[in-house]
This record gives sequence, structure tokens and C-alpha cells, in this order.
Amino acid sequence: MVRSFFLSVVNREVKGMHQAAYVLAGFALGSQALALIRDRLLASAFGAGHTLDIYYAAFRMPDFLFATVASLLSLYALLPVLSRLESRHPSLVIALLRNTLLVFFVGMGAVAAAAFVLAPQILALIAPGIAHSDADSLVALTRILLLQPILLGISNLFANLTQLRHRFLLYSISPLLYNLGIIAGILFLYPRMGLVGLGWGVVIGAALHALVQAPFFFAEKREHKLPMGETFKLLREVLTLSVPRTLSLAANQLTLLGIIAIASFLSVGSISIFTFASNLQAVPLTIIGVSYSVAAFPTLSRFFAAGHRDEFVRHIETALRHVIFWSLPATVLVIVLRAYIVRAILGAGAFNWSDTRLTAAALALFMLALVTQALFLLVARAYYAAGNTRTPLILGVVDIIVSIASSLLLLWSFENNQLFQSFVGALLRVSDVPGTSVLMLALGDSIGSIVQCLLGVILLARDFSVPVRGVGRLFFQTFCASVIGGACTYATLLFFGPLVDTTTLVGIVSQGVPAGIVGLLSTAGVLWILGSQELKEILGALSRHLRTPNRVAVEPTDVS
Repeated sequence: MVRSFFLSVVNREVKGMHQAAYVLAGFALGSQALALIRDRLLASAFGAGHTLDIYYAAFRMPDFLFATVASLLSLYALLPVLSRLESRHPSLVIALLRNTLLVFFVGMGAVAAAAFVLAPQILALIAPGIAHSDADSLVALTRILLLQPILLGISNLFANLTQLRHRFLLYSISPLLYNLGIIAGILFLYPRMGLVGLGWGVVIGAALHALVQAPFFFAEKREHKLPMGETFKLLREVLTLSVPRTLSLAANQLTLLGIIAIASFLSVGSISIFTFASNLQAVPLTIIGVSYSVAAFPTLSRFFAAGHRDEFVRHIETALRHVIFWSLPATVLVIVLRAYIVRAILGAGAFNWSDTRLTAAALALFMLALVTQALFLLVARAYYAAGNTRTPLILGVVDIIVSIASSLLLLWSFENNQLFQSFVGALLRVSDVPGTSVLMLALGDSIGSIVQCLLGVILLARDFSVPVRGVGRLFFQTFCASVIGGACTYATLLFFGPLVDTTTLVGIVSQGVPAGIVGLLSTAGVLWILGSQELKEILGALSRHLRTPNRVAVEPTDVS
């Protein structure tokens, strides 16, 4: 009975962009909470030092393969083809997916095997600073992690069916299990196996990511077989859509590869600081940007495939507004509370005060691009839903050029201009902390994301006639409310400062949580006074959901 109840819950269909986005955001919050626990365990055990530099550098080649080779048969290229096939020949959907799974397993396995053999040569380019000093550990860990893109790629193929059937609950459980596997590796495998134990924990997490969706996938009946010739014909169409997107993702990964390669020559711990700060910024990015873009994508695909262009544009405009509405206050609050966040989450064990201050400063620089990164996730998926993968590719190339060029230029200026170095140190309160050069990599990465998004929004408005003037009004309105909320947050920190012991976790939380609550309430109050349409839509949707929890959520455009 328990098993049947569990399956009925996770297999439940979720309709409506808002309802799906909130389901995804809720599980994303849980997944990110586990990710923060994972990072705290890593920070406490190793600090921002050589071991973690190796660990994070070892992810670069597997992640690159996942973002390139595995994404050739990705959700965003395959789902539009599956949606059209379901409308014409629904019995062939599962047959195509099963044939695609076989093709992927053979192809990805061959690529991973080649990477396994060539790992020493490739890693000498990816992380030259580390490969020169500790090549054996880096190569051994990377070879284990090459199983990750295979397992996550299989999971993403399963996700095509779960998203097509609107099983967002099932889709959202996978990241939770992925992080649980990594945590198990830290707690139980590393003490027995050393650094490679961390790698096997990642592999276990990736396997769980796929296995939780497998029963739903294989329970689907295959009423008709699809010849491999027809499968390859359909996959050629998928590749036509996915190759430009894959190149776009490759550009994003190349940006990260370039930055990590630069960081490997900086002081020990630079890769760890960069990664910790990026992971912290990923929490609001995942909860807001990823949730809305993932929830909107299937509906956008159906609207465009059916020729309903007005609904397509309205759906984009609605999602854009709500991404801005949530991400701007998050940006300001995290920047104000950055030191408290880093100390509460990572500040334990070997993660010392200098590590904390550097990570907090890098987090502030990463947060400058939260709004633009969240918006670009939606912009890219709007183009993918329309079958246009060329534009995101061009924007991806812009990102890699601007990010790496900005990082190198800023790094050169920082190390050769004492005035600039003093200004950054005073602004971010790290003047007396060694290793501050890594901050220029975080700032360069944010600059690339900002430029990429601005160009993307301009092209989106041009190509689909998406109204952006209303979005501009919302941006200004929400920014003003967020700044006032940030000021209230800072004032609350000053008030509670003398009353609590900020050298303990309890004291940090006792000061930071009330300040965050005051900031959020202040922001919401200002938005209410300004007559924010988005705030009224959200409150109205929550009110209806509480009164009739089993109803299908309405879209915000349905709210009068």
C-alpha cells in the first residue's frame, strides 16, 4: 500500500506553468539544501585547499562530455519531436525513446572510453597548474567521474517521458538523490578509500538520478516497434536541432574550462573558492531561473508547434516577469547577507576566516548576474521551443569571448594596478586577505553572463515580438523595492549585532534570519504600495490554491 501510494504521488500529472514551477522550485530548494550540506561537509573536511582544487578540477572533463555529447539527444532537442510524434502516432513515442536509449548508451560509452585513455593529455590542458603538481590523483579521480555523464545522460532520456507526461514530481526527485549519493561518498567512502571515494559517491548519486525515473519509463507499454532505420531518420532531425545547442553548451563549458585553467595558476584554493561561491549562487538560480524555464518549456513547445503564437508570446512574457520579480530581491538580499550565508553554510572545520571572506566576496560578484542568468535560461528555452538553436549558439559564443577576455583583462589590471586592487579590496572588505585575484574571475564570468542576456532579450523581442517595455517597468519597480528591502536588512543586522554572539552558528543564524525576514517583508510591502501586478497574481494564486488545493493552477494571465 505504501509503495502504491508513493508511486501515485510521484507519477501525478502537474499542469499549469505556475503550479509546475512551484513544484519544481520546491524540490529544487530541497536539492539545493542537500547541495549546501554537501558543500559544508567538503569545506569542513578540506577547507579551500589543494584537495578540493583537485576534486573540482576533476569534474571539468566529465561535465564537458555531458554538456556536449550527451546533450546531442537532450530533452530540449528531443521533446519537440516527441510532442509532434505523440500528436500523430502516440504509440511510437516509447518505441523511439527505447531505441534512442540504446543508441546513446553505445555512442556515449565509446566517447567515455576514449576520454579514459586520453585523460592525462586532456587534463594537462584543462588544469595545467594542478596536472603539473599532482597529475596522478587528478587523472584517477577524473576517470571514475567519466561514468557520471553516461548515467546522467540516460536519466535525461528518461526525463523526456516524465516531462512529456507532466510528471514534474518524479522529475524533481532525481537531483535530491544525486546529492544524497555525493554526501554518502563524503561520509562513508572517503574515510575508507581516500579521494577516489569522493568520485564513487558522485557515481552512486548519478545512478540514483537515473534509477528513480527508470520504473516509470519501463512501465510504459511499447505497443508498436519502430525500425532502427526510422529511428535514425527521426534522430537526424533531433541532431539538426541539437547540434547548435550542443555547441552553445560547449561554449558555456569552454568558458568554465578557461576560467578554471586560469585559476589553476593562481594561489592554492582559488578553484575551490570560485566553485563554492558559484555553487551558492546556483541556489537562487536553480530555484527561480531553472524552475520557471523548465516548467515553461513543454507548454512553449506545444504552443509553437500548434501555431498559437499569441499564447506563445504571452507565456514567455509572463515567465520573464516572474523571473525578474523573484530574482531581483534575491540578488540584493544575498549580497547584503553574503558573509552570514557563507559563515552559516561553509564556516566550519578546515574552512577558515580567510576562506569565508574570499568566498563571500566572490558570491557578491556572482550575484550581480543572477537576474541575467535566470532570464537567459528562459530566453534560450524559448528559442529551443521554436526550433531555433542557432541564436543561443551565437549568444553562447558571445559569453565565452566576453567572460574569458574580461577575466584576463581584469586579472591583469588587478595585479598591475595598486589603486584598482585597493578599491576592490575596500569595497568587498578583503584588503588584508591573500589570494584575492580569484575575485576577478568571478567578476569576469558575471560580465559575460550580463552581456549574453542583454543581447538575448533584445533578439527575443525582435524575433517573437515579445513586449519588453512592461518588463522594463517591472524591473525598475522591483529594483527600487529590493534596494529598500536590502537597506532594512542591513539595518536589522546592525540592530541585532550587539545582542548576539556572532562567533557561533546559532548567533549567526539568530542575526541573519530575522534580517532576511525583515528584508523580504519590507520588499513585499513596498511592492504592494507600488501596486505590483506580479505580487497580486501570486497572492491570488496562493489564495485559490489554499481554498481548492486539488484544482489545476491557472496561469497568471488568467487573473483579473
